[in-house]
Amino acid sequence: MHFEPLTIAGAMRVRIDRKADERGFFARTFCTDEFAAHGLPAAAVQASISFNVRRGTIRGLHFQWPPSKEGKLVRCLRGSLWDVLLDLRPGSPSYLRHQAVTLDEDNRDAVFIPHGVGHGFQTLADETEVHYQMSDVFVAELQSGLRWNDPAFGIAWPMPVSVMSGRDAAYPDFRREAFEAELARRSSGRLP
Repeated sequence: MHFEPLTIAGAMRVRIDRKADERGFFARTFCTDEFAAHGLPAAAVQASISFNVRRGTIRGLHFQWPPSKEGKLVRCLRGSLWDVLLDLRPGSPSYLRHQAVTLDEDNRDAVFIPHGVGHGFQTLADETEVHYQMSDVFVAELQSGLRWNDPAFGIAWPMPVSVMSGRDAAYPDFRREAFEAELARRSSGRLP
């Protein structure tokens, strides 16, 4: 595997190293030793699949509040997607910046998204399937998100939206001070 740092601090593009012959190819997609050597979580505690029927589908921008430490390794198994990372860590040098990468069934790349970084994607092809490996268990009470088209982030999505959940479409405008106060409250453990 080849590990390429992204502009979002701690995020990494993971490219496979194909061993090809007349049958096709073989490639490793995960190795605890190689991930640990690059400062990435060496264990996945959950895995999920997202199947998306229509091109133009948007999912996200999702994140987990503290105390979750959920990092994600995201790979496109079928189809194509435009994957977006949004840094939500106030102390990070890339705080409130985003980066997008294209993942598809041809390049078979993956993206590691550190905890504290929001994630979303738009499908570029019908019947796109996405595989996630998570470094922490999903906790429904800690899930949250930010609106895909919030002007605070200026994300230029590649095409018109064809499908989106009502929840994702209805997130309120981002308010930096309120977000940082809630993040600090949850990080301190002072919950109601």
